[in-house]
Amino acid sequence: MRTHDAGTLRAADAGTTVTLAGWIARRRDHGGVVFLDLRDGSGYAQVVVREEEAHALRNEFCVLVTGEVQRRPEGNENPELPSGEIEVVAATLEVLSASAPLPFPIETAQPAGDDVRYAHRYLDLRRQGPAKVMKLRSEVNRVARGVMADLGFTEVETPSLTRSTPEGARDFVVPVRLQPGSWYALPQSPQLFKQLLMIGGLERYYQIARCFRDEDFRADRQPEFTQLDFEMSFVDRDDVLDVASAVVTALWRELADHEVGEIPRMTYREAMDRLGSDKPDTRFGVELTELTSYFADTPFRVFQAPYVGAVVMPGGGSQPRRTFDAWQDWARSRGAKGLAYVTVAEDGTLGGPVTKNISDAEREGLVAAVGAQPGDCIFFAAGPRRPAQELLGAARNEIAKRLELVPEGSWAFLFVVDFPMFEETEDGGWTFMHHPFTSPTPEWRERFAEDKGAALSDAYDLVINGNECMSGSVRIHDAGLQERVFETLGMSREEARERFGFFLEAFAYGPPPHAGAALGWDRLTALLAGVESIREVIAFPKTGAGYDPLTGAPTPISTAQRKEAGIDAQPEAPAS
Repeated sequence: MRTHDAGTLRAADAGTTVTLAGWIARRRDHGGVVFLDLRDGSGYAQVVVREEEAHALRNEFCVLVTGEVQRRPEGNENPELPSGEIEVVAATLEVLSASAPLPFPIETAQPAGDDVRYAHRYLDLRRQGPAKVMKLRSEVNRVARGVMADLGFTEVETPSLTRSTPEGARDFVVPVRLQPGSWYALPQSPQLFKQLLMIGGLERYYQIARCFRDEDFRADRQPEFTQLDFEMSFVDRDDVLDVASAVVTALWRELADHEVGEIPRMTYREAMDRLGSDKPDTRFGVELTELTSYFADTPFRVFQAPYVGAVVMPGGGSQPRRTFDAWQDWARSRGAKGLAYVTVAEDGTLGGPVTKNISDAEREGLVAAVGAQPGDCIFFAAGPRRPAQELLGAARNEIAKRLELVPEGSWAFLFVVDFPMFEETEDGGWTFMHHPFTSPTPEWRERFAEDKGAALSDAYDLVINGNECMSGSVRIHDAGLQERVFETLGMSREEARERFGFFLEAFAYGPPPHAGAALGWDRLTALLAGVESIREVIAFPKTGAGYDPLTGAPTPISTAQRKEAGIDAQPEAPAS
């Protein structure tokens, strides 16, 4: 229908006749003529139309224009547009379709609220920002596929309808009409299938995979998401991390003009001890100090805890009382009882509610113990090690945000390795920290059941600017070791066979050593796009509560549909 894309026209096209198609982005009346900004997927071009031909035109009418390209009069050029030196003088203009009044303005620097935008996402995508993000996501896929092809990987699609298996979250389930009472599950990840592909001898698999997890409502999470999933045979951890490095290096070089370089590594324990997070932001240097031994004999009951730690806020001692009260609200919003603090005056004297509760010796050596300076504030957390460190880690990030410690446009990449193999549940039992097919590290392979709290797994994450962007592990390839892990988790051999029978059976046929990982494609793309929420890089996102504002899903189904699917039309009456 068109000879040119609107955004591609330049001064060299002057004198030619072109046909353009797109939407009217803006209209300006200038006494006898009307200037239209015509928008298509490539950008904008100014179109000049006689007033009598334009009286019915409104924003977002879809039109077809034929006319001559002319240079704009001197002084009327628009340097903000690539096509800003020219305009198209319309000879004919055809309305392809009219537009109803818009629910929100499209051509504005201030977008509408998320509820309105996502309910009309097809209009939101006409905006240059969202359209650019969608194109960037396509480029992310293209670059990654090129890297994986160069490294000898084979792209394989795995099933979207499978059986329910415990992989860390709840499954979305699908009733089977032909087998009433039986259900498929949507995959939380391709984990089992990619390991079976390794047993099948494929050796190097990857997939840009859709995954589904029925998780509790959490900020910036989606019930369906995408990951770059890959698995390799006859490799160790370093081989997997090399592939991940190759992917992110290519993406950041081509799409962000940034050289990643060699990605440093840090153990889980070091990350938690120093930075209070297993996905630490290493773009700034504020670190935690452990004070458990320092307060070993403290009279302060709050600090009589398994772990006591601190983080220093430079210059934070001058914050007013209402700001310190707000810090308490901030801590309580994270599930803590509060955030203890001590201020250091310019003359070195200590203030704050903690000061009067600790001993003279503790007060005297505290500033030196945490590396504080006059004018600083010291925040404390005490209790079980992990939640206390996580509170301090969150405070560390908040300090960096309030003091603007993160250099603009900076990038920090980190591999976190040697995660705990198990974590204790609220009822005193144990569960896997990664997933039940993760191998112990070599030094823990024979004795992980003896000290479950200290056992380490050969698992690893990639962290970018404080965001977890990849998770993976070396897998168990020995059937006996796998069954021992199940036993340690309290799963009987019969239960394991019931839940993973098809998977464990495959281990009887010479499985190779293998390992893999999955890169979180939504989060990684959001970082490259410079947007805060992963919803902005998803064409049709859902809210944090899993609601689709565009289609209204999820919705009830009809009685006829329930009956056809083998689902009781009415819930059972409650027991008396």
